[in-house]
Amino acid sequence: MSHGPATEWKEDEKTAKSKSKLGIWMFAGYSVVYAAFIILNVVNPGLMGLDVGMLNIAIVYGFGLIILALIMALIYNALCGWTEEKALKLEKIAKKSEKLKNKAEKAGK
Repeated sequence: MSHGPATEWKEDEKTAKSKSKLGIWMFAGYSVVYAAFIILNVVNPGLMGLDVGMLNIAIVYGFGLIILALIMALIYNALCGWTEEKALKLEKIAKKSEKLKNKAEKAGK
């Protein structure tokens, strides 16, 4: 007894480009931080074994990477939501403007 999807999802052409660009920049930034982690492990594994409190640097850095990824996901979601809201507001303004223009043309005839 399948009823199909509750809503229709399609790509938003107005915001897709900016959201993709943001995602690529965030991915590049995270990749730099992750690459530094890998390079430190390869070049100087002894450094990663140093203690920071009760944990070593490798564990602290690893958890930092996980936390950074979660924070970046929240930032991405917030910025994309803001971009979509801005696009919807601009679309509403354009529709209102078009209605007013049509009314003015009808009144002028």
